[in-house]
Amino acid sequence: MRIGIDHTPAIRQKAGIGRYTRELVRALAVQDPDNQYVLFCAAGRREVPEAQPPAPNFQVRLSGVSERALLILWHRLRVPVPVEWWTGPVDIFHSPDFTLPPLSHARGLVTVHDLAFLRVPECADPRLRAYLSSAVPRSLRRAWHSLADSECTRQDLAALLDVDLDKVAVVPAGVDACFRPDVPDAGKAAVRRRYHLEHPYILSVGTVEPRKNHVTLIAAYARLRRATGLSHELVIAGGSGWLNEPIYAAPEKYGVAGHVRFLGWIDDKELPALYAAADAFAFPSLYEGFGLPPLEAMACGVPVVVANNSSLPEVVGDAALLVDARDDDGLAATLERALCDGDLRSSLRARGIQRAAMYTWERAANKLLSVYHQIGEAS
Repeated sequence: MRIGIDHTPAIRQKAGIGRYTRELVRALAVQDPDNQYVLFCAAGRREVPEAQPPAPNFQVRLSGVSERALLILWHRLRVPVPVEWWTGPVDIFHSPDFTLPPLSHARGLVTVHDLAFLRVPECADPRLRAYLSSAVPRSLRRAWHSLADSECTRQDLAALLDVDLDKVAVVPAGVDACFRPDVPDAGKAAVRRRYHLEHPYILSVGTVEPRKNHVTLIAAYARLRRATGLSHELVIAGGSGWLNEPIYAAPEKYGVAGHVRFLGWIDDKELPALYAAADAFAFPSLYEGFGLPPLEAMACGVPVVVANNSSLPEVVGDAALLVDARDDDGLAATLERALCDGDLRSSLRARGIQRAAMYTWERAANKLLSVYHQIGEAS
């Protein structure tokens, strides 16, 4: 088969869907020497000098047209210019980022990572919410098959957008091998020096935007400090998103301005050490289509506290402590257990490492390949 993949997120987005796309393509390049792949990039040649084929059966095709221009053309003006103009003929075209471009003869496959714009619309940027509310349903109607990161999102697709469950497969994300419990002490010391982390800390990783529920986390952290006198800092790592003024104002509001650190986006190379040096990991998100950071923290041997909603219980199983995302008092109490109960910490560490090992990019690529073959063999 000849398979086209929209590689644009891999070159445009550092984290999230960008990492998801990069890792899947790398795993496919290792596991599949037989099919031919075309990586489509909505960019000019000067914009993506690093977009090199990862294997001999891969090639890169650049649009020469900006991503913004193509999105307007395809999803606002709805001009039916097929992506095959750039890829050449392909049997399947896979878009890993919510929306599918017009196709001529290819069978379309689209990955919808979550339906946060429908489940928690108050947390989404209004312009992005309007765009996704129009483009995602239209892409799903155009697609031959769809992918979700979790069974929770698969069920959401059926419940909220009336997608046939038989046309949706689950392909979970993977945890890279660099996230491991034996991160060298030198690496942990280096990341502490780089970010001036002089105290023990609770870590949270995720874009600074309302859905990640940082305000509740900061309120819970303030309760924890008052109740216990623990010297831990709260460290929040992630790029700046949208509607986040109340988040940055929350440390002062709750009296912990000197103890909450916003590190911004962290390079993937530094993340394992940042996780491993933490005493606990907190992820009280209001909604997740999958939730990779808790698994990465588990893989590094860190006790994890997550919200008990959406896909998170499905992903973490019994290897994390679950809490109501909107209950700052309960979150504070649960964080105290994760920090202070030695037996519980040891149990969470062991269960977390085992749970995270279930999710690999190799397994994800194998599941994706089975979907490609299913689509290719369909009459």
